[in-house]
Amino acid sequence: MEVKKPVIKSIPYDEFKDNAGLEKIIDELHEGGCNVVVGSLDQAINWGRSNSLWSLTFGTSCCGIEFMSVGCARYDFSRFGFEVTRNSPRQADLIMVAGTITHKMAPAFKRLYDEMAEPKYVVAVGGCTISGGPFKTSYNVVKGISEIVPVDVYIPGCPPRPEAILYGMMQLQRKVKVERFFGGANHKQTKEERQLGLSNEAIAAGWKKPAVVSEVPEDFVKNIKKEQEDAK
Repeated sequence: MEVKKPVIKSIPYDEFKDNAGLEKIIDELHEGGCNVVVGSLDQAINWGRSNSLWSLTFGTSCCGIEFMSVGCARYDFSRFGFEVTRNSPRQADLIMVAGTITHKMAPAFKRLYDEMAEPKYVVAVGGCTISGGPFKTSYNVVKGISEIVPVDVYIPGCPPRPEAILYGMMQLQRKVKVERFFGGANHKQTKEERQLGLSNEAIAAGWKKPAVVSEVPEDFVKNIKKEQEDAK
């Protein structure tokens, strides 16, 4: 079979935004035996980042046991690309804070967060992390880590079920996939973005409100249980 050699010429910007013109080029490449996938570089990079989120190990109390169970064979969060946990903030993408944070521990926690490279994320697991939990009236407990660092996903519970932690991590994946990896200072703000009063750097880093796992869908829990039964 004769395979045609595709020739891609530069095209004007107006034509590049025309879907019909792009589809015509793709059809020509397909006829020549080439497999073509069209998408933005942002989408390709964020797809890889969202499926390889490395978590800094930061379990301080009973919610840390739930995080350990999610990593074991019964739930196996390696299916989603979360299995690599690191002990160094310089190799981690996110801090999953699972447990109580005291005022004595807060400076060390903030230092670890500052040592992480951008883009970085924070997941608050359990009532103690989110608001102080049953110890919120104590003098030595931080009443929510949002007082120290910005939080991207809240997973409430005392402690939350492993299914809730998995679902919360999937919400973080969705948040990463819609970020602008490029843009920065050269990004032209829209009218809605100007009303927020944020810098381009803040918008590029992800300015959306944190995700809150208010409830885990029943279908998601049923699918997890079905997978466990099939594996027996």
